[in-house]
Amino acid sequence: MDFEPTLLRAFVAVCDTGGFTRAAERLNLTQSAVSHQIRRLEEQVGRPLLHRTTRKLTVTEDGEDFLRHAEQILQGQDALTRRFRSSTISGVIRLGVPENFIGDRLPQLLGRFARQYPSIRLEVSVSVCLDLRAKIDTGELDLAVAITESNDEGGKVLRQTQFVWAAADTFVRPENASMPFAFSPPPCALRSMGIDALTASGIEWHVAFTSANQHGLKAAVKAGLAVSIFAKEEIEPWMAVLDESDGLPPLPKAKYVLIQKRGDQMPCTSELGRLIVDEASLSGITAVPERARLRPVS
Repeated sequence: MDFEPTLLRAFVAVCDTGGFTRAAERLNLTQSAVSHQIRRLEEQVGRPLLHRTTRKLTVTEDGEDFLRHAEQILQGQDALTRRFRSSTISGVIRLGVPENFIGDRLPQLLGRFARQYPSIRLEVSVSVCLDLRAKIDTGELDLAVAITESNDEGGKVLRQTQFVWAAADTFVRPENASMPFAFSPPPCALRSMGIDALTASGIEWHVAFTSANQHGLKAAVKAGLAVSIFAKEEIEPWMAVLDESDGLPPLPKAKYVLIQKRGDQMPCTSELGRLIVDEASLSGITAVPERARLRPVS
């Protein structure tokens, strides 16, 4: 049998408020209208859901089971309505996302949001080299996924990762010479992370290649021109991971966090953030397989 959502809402309201009067106030109905809806529901079910006395209203055993299912049905219906409701909310959301965070799944995520909020204009900045936390602080972005070190606080943690040095598996470290690196131009969280580690280590190094996108950095590494920084899950079969045994300093653990501009009360901004959180949980992180070590310098 099919139960009308209106009747289910009346029953849930009576159970939540403990009476017909308060349920009527919640639903903006008269008390007699709510009583009529409960009678119709009990007739359809074929058994009493509420036990009424002059002083007290209680839920029957069947009513308790029915209440649990009714709440599940209404929650699912509300979620379905939110998903396919056309919103009249208008405005602009400025989103910043690192190029290596969601990748090919980002367009689908933004498409779902655009269908739900057709009157919202999205302005999306995707780059490996933007300092997204700084842009949130200055009000240039409304919502961003930022890369921070593990001990930094603030924001909703989406996932943890470990960044590593990587080169082509054919790369040969120059003997008695400066080590070449590929970085994005400043300001860039990964560039700052790498330069801080290299400076503290005291090794000889120089920036041999600069690219504002991940494809450019990978091309430089694959061509054997330089070493660069990648998250463990981004390591590809043709790469070799470098560490202290290769003379390079360790890199700190890091995390991707979702941050929102302070004072932003737009519900659609929070909804976009929720979609990003859901997508991050679906993306998953694969373990890094063992890679070949760098060939020793002959």
